[in-house]
Amino acid sequence: MSEPLLRVEHLTTRYAVRGGVFGAPGGTVRGAEDVSFTVGRGEIVGLVGESGSGKSTVGRTIARLERATSGEVRFDGEDVLAFGPRALKRYRRRVQAVFQDPASSLDPTMRVGEIIAEPLVVHGIGDRRDRRERVASLLAEVGLGPDAIRRYPRQFSGGQRQRIGIARALAVGPDLIIADEPVSALDVSVQAQVINLLHALRETAGLALLFISHDLPTVEYLCDRVVVMYLGRVMEIAPAADFQRAPLHPYSRMLARDAPRFGGRLEARAEVGADATLATGCVFRAQCPDAIPDCSRIPPALEAVRPDRLVACIRKDLVS
Repeated sequence: MSEPLLRVEHLTTRYAVRGGVFGAPGGTVRGAEDVSFTVGRGEIVGLVGESGSGKSTVGRTIARLERATSGEVRFDGEDVLAFGPRALKRYRRRVQAVFQDPASSLDPTMRVGEIIAEPLVVHGIGDRRDRRERVASLLAEVGLGPDAIRRYPRQFSGGQRQRIGIARALAVGPDLIIADEPVSALDVSVQAQVINLLHALRETAGLALLFISHDLPTVEYLCDRVVVMYLGRVMEIAPAADFQRAPLHPYSRMLARDAPRFGGRLEARAEVGADATLATGCVFRAQCPDAIPDCSRIPPALEAVRPDRLVACIRKDLVS
């Protein structure tokens, strides 16, 4: 098998917490802990979990917007966490991000044409004429007309602004887009349009996509594989169709059971920073209906229990 485009191995990202007198250091909070997964070329992988599960921390660390504490991120075989400024600039041409709130990620003082052309200018791609043609082509690709070039972000709806953000991400021809909750701020009908656009872009441009979301049905629909996180740790990795049919980890089964009650969106039960008392054993044990005494002392390894199915649970009798 060929090497995956993105390989994340034992990635840990912790945040320093200020506390005590005059903001003295007060310890660390685990944003993500020992996270491992891959994204193949042209593959869509869904990173799913409740609010506070650490999934956005993982995405931001991969994008080098957060500093990793330990572990590895390899892109096309190269060590991303070791990149200096020049290598990081090349990396950011190949890996782009689309964020949750398009209004906050688009400069309100710039026209749409300038916003989309900006990455081309930064990376020295094409001359002025080439950039104009590229911008017009990208707008058409995301379903917006040429009249959008001279307008400002405030003159568009939320769904249209997200399309502009996607066009900007596509401008430099990336191999991977990290989409962090790209549709959660949009109306349901507009969400469907953006999801279908992302799916079509994979087919036409061969893009790989790391799709971060707390909307389980959307992840199951869009993605080839699903990575489930809870309190900073990966609970299960599975092909999306297999996961939808039969989730294995007790937490995954809880998500599948509860998601319909909340319109598909996962309701937070705990925050990542609340796991100070769960330093040993399984972080899900306090919520798990199948926990046994060993769950409090044995940390579960993420292991293959079936072909293409990885689960972090010591109850092999339940997840095999």
